[in-house]
Amino acid sequence: MDFHLPELGEGVYEAELVSWLVKPGDVVKRSQPLVEVMTDKATMEVPAPFAGTITALQAEAGQQLKVGQVILAYTPAAATAEVQSPRRETAVTVESRPAVTANGNGARAPASRSTVLVKAAPSVRQLARKLGLDLAHVHGSGPEGRILLDDLTLRLTPASLEPKSAPAESAPDFGTPGTRIKMQGLRRKIADHMVQAKRTIPHYSYIDECDVTDLVRLREALKEPYTRSGLKLTYLAFFVKAVAQALKEVPMVNSSLNEAAGEIVVHDHYHLGIAVATPAGLVVPVIHDADHKDLTQIAGDIEKLGSAARAGKIRREQLLGGTFTITSIGNVGGLISTPVINHPQVGILGIGKVVKRPVYDASGNIRPADLVYLSFSFDHRVLDGAVGAAFGNAVIRRLQNPAVLLLPEKLI
Repeated sequence: MDFHLPELGEGVYEAELVSWLVKPGDVVKRSQPLVEVMTDKATMEVPAPFAGTITALQAEAGQQLKVGQVILAYTPAAATAEVQSPRRETAVTVESRPAVTANGNGARAPASRSTVLVKAAPSVRQLARKLGLDLAHVHGSGPEGRILLDDLTLRLTPASLEPKSAPAESAPDFGTPGTRIKMQGLRRKIADHMVQAKRTIPHYSYIDECDVTDLVRLREALKEPYTRSGLKLTYLAFFVKAVAQALKEVPMVNSSLNEAAGEIVVHDHYHLGIAVATPAGLVVPVIHDADHKDLTQIAGDIEKLGSAARAGKIRREQLLGGTFTITSIGNVGGLISTPVINHPQVGILGIGKVVKRPVYDASGNIRPADLVYLSFSFDHRVLDGAVGAAFGNAVIRRLQNPAVLLLPEKLI
């Protein structure tokens, strides 16, 4: 029998095949993942609605698939003979508690070891290895006990959220001399999106310097209580909060251009995209309604979305609806950038690294200061230079008075 690519979401008509999770000859059970596909930079698994044996795969990695297209063939299993596939489940031997069986004297006979079948996707296993978690001891909340990404985050402790050096497998792919790399998957989607943005949008750049000395002090004072509560407080959380407030002051920056209708759409919601570097390439998950969230909620969203993106398990809905984007190169290095606008938005902010520099105070005396360069790119069809500068000033005022970012929205 043929298996057709099912509907993957509202308005989704095609997807790219990332990798097969089965091969011809595999015996699969109902709800077992068959294939990973990518839509709008989000990777998802397609589960089997049947039980049976795979006889043929009719698509290759990197191929564009249409909803309804035949992607594999299988032989249905008998109703009473549903066999578990050895490919997607790993037997993990763990120490067991005393068994409930009785010996000849009626006493409970302890069993020394038992075998537990752990159900988890490769990305979940990879993240578990990074976090040092034993999947045999993690409760799975997915179908038939399958371990999901959220099940791992529940096991995180404050100690596990301490800054660590990036593991080798999370490093960007710098390439291998003498090889050829096929443009497929996330890399192809990034390329298509960037070409569209640069062809469509007349970019202009606006760069300014911001003294964040008080912000650095405030973050240092808050890091310990945040760590105790299991959250990592980064500079990015402050920038997201400052940008959300500045967008309300200069609403035109929080807009998009509907070219077909010839209209500028000024949004009344504030959904901020945050660029996340992953081993596969750049992904931009969205913090929805950032203007209604406090610093703690924003920090939590950054941690959750970043972890999901780097594990390759970001959901499609977490990538949609952004009205403005923030990208940071500060953790890697670099003072100034010229970021590409995330079409159809009309603006993006690039954050450089925070550096210590001598500056003059109001009395003409030299003092040490923590400075950061803010690199804005704007769509000149929608935003004139004066509007871009006004928005930059609105962001800077808030970063230079960071205590305001801690106030509830009704007091601002």
